[in-house]
Amino acid sequence: MSHDSIRAGLSRRRVLRATGAFAQPKKKITLAWSQASYCHSPIPVAFERGIFEQNGLQVETLNWAGAADQLLEALATNKADVGVGLIHRWLKPLEAGFDVKVVGSVHGGCLRLVGLKSAGITSIEQLRGKAIGVSDLNSPAKNFFDIHLYKNGIKNVEYRVYPADLLDVAVKKGEIQAIADGDPNVYLIEKRNPGVFAEIGDSGTGEYAQKICCVLAASGKLVREDRATAAAVVRSLAQAAQFTADNPNEAARLYAKYTPKITEAELRSLIHTTNYAHHPAGQNLRAEVEYFAQDFRKAGILKTSTDPKRFAEVVTTDVLA
Repeated sequence: MSHDSIRAGLSRRRVLRATGAFAQPKKKITLAWSQASYCHSPIPVAFERGIFEQNGLQVETLNWAGAADQLLEALATNKADVGVGLIHRWLKPLEAGFDVKVVGSVHGGCLRLVGLKSAGITSIEQLRGKAIGVSDLNSPAKNFFDIHLYKNGIKNVEYRVYPADLLDVAVKKGEIQAIADGDPNVYLIEKRNPGVFAEIGDSGTGEYAQKICCVLAASGKLVREDRATAAAVVRSLAQAAQFTADNPNEAARLYAKYTPKITEAELRSLIHTTNYAHHPAGQNLRAEVEYFAQDFRKAGILKTSTDPKRFAEVVTTDVLA
């Protein structure tokens, strides 16, 4: 046989293998996320750049606007296969025993605490006896900054609940002296009120600079019956998160069509401040869940009877192993 015939045969086999790979059916899954949350930028990136498809997935989305425990319930009852949300909001509901596993993560740091300068609130110690506005009493920011208050020995703080986009109105009325919430809301509040607020807490700095914020959870059924698909989602979002970290301006451009209330320029500013390079899985993810569980138990958010190590072992699964 001539060298040309051999090369032709090899070429045909390569084409057939490639065609077979593209023809393989994609695994269909439903992913629940909040389209209004800029910090979920890796999800649009994964769609727009074909990352889900490259990992063998056909993803349908459920734009979730309900409460976090309802999202966990949707996962536990298989109305969605996977979902993205803040670890600070999910730990307490997960303590109740939902059939849901934390399998991956998307980024670190997007919660902030700001104080009213004219009220003299420029440090966390000055919150004693003051009122902090939150969007609800189980909000991620409320839970996260409860840790800071506990660690600084501050107990006599009152939380007051307002719609997120009216928190600055409550400040102007003198009803609260600080705001604990996530971006983009705090970013937009500061933009509407330049020079009014001082930042006194941030989930992306200090001891939490390299800690998870938004995480990926999967239904217990998916993890038990189709671990490979769960792993494909983890890999997809890790790849998309790293792309976002490396190409923040392009990520902002890709996400802009999904969130008309925030401009591309605003998205660029927000994405630049968020740690998308931090997206642990496996044992590193489990260790961080345990770290937060320890803090949450100390702050009284989790039960004193909850063992943080055992809790982390139960609620996380290394689908990549």
